[in-house]
Amino acid sequence: MVFFAQKYFDKMGKIWHRVCSMEGNELINKVSMKKFNIAVFGWLTVVMIAALVFPIVSKPEAWYDFPFIPALGEQSRILFFHVPTAWVTVVAFFLSMVYGIKYLRSNNMEDDIKSVSSAGVGVLFCILATITGSVWAKFSWGSFWNWDPRETSIAVLLLIYGAYFGLRSSLEGDEKRARLSAVYAILAGITTPFLIFVLPRLVSSLHPEPIVNAGGKVHMNVTMLTVFLASLLGFTGLFAWMFDLKVRLARLEKNHHP
Repeated sequence: MVFFAQKYFDKMGKIWHRVCSMEGNELINKVSMKKFNIAVFGWLTVVMIAALVFPIVSKPEAWYDFPFIPALGEQSRILFFHVPTAWVTVVAFFLSMVYGIKYLRSNNMEDDIKSVSSAGVGVLFCILATITGSVWAKFSWGSFWNWDPRETSIAVLLLIYGAYFGLRSSLEGDEKRARLSAVYAILAGITTPFLIFVLPRLVSSLHPEPIVNAGGKVHMNVTMLTVFLASLLGFTGLFAWMFDLKVRLARLEKNHHP
């Protein structure tokens, strides 16, 4: 009896040692990521409900009232969706550039995986920013596409990163593909802030930013600004989750097809 008890505790000790080492760390990471996912989607759910349900009134009195923005009205709700997707687009392309620089310095394929994964998620959010902007344009200008400077610049950005993935698919050899892609990601990352922030401000535009952000100041009441910033944070968290998932999938694919 003592012998079997000793064998049992020895076995349990080995299992506990494995849990506390690498496998334990993987288990902790999975649990932590699951909690993070729940927090992100819960946060976004609350924010989206507030963005869609809180009333827009000319004279806000209640804590949940949004102010009426001239020339926008109910359409101002698109700010809680369109701006965060555009923000995440810039973050994703910038991160792709950073990992491109890291790859050129280290030749670590893990940096290449992260660079292309971030660019892929960035393209998705760039498409979402284009769609939400086009929906607003339909209600405000009467058509989904008007070749406004901001619409044109984001279309150019999509073409740039479409060419990035075209380049990757046309190259053979992991190191050659990673090296040229890293250089391209750096050049594309440099153009991103110019196309998003600089170029549209050099020419006249129908974009409502001069109304919402006149003189570089955000003219929102506390409630609207809080929901807006919470939306930015929530979409950034969504990007972090999607980026992590994309990297994991890329690792699995590389392991199965070395």
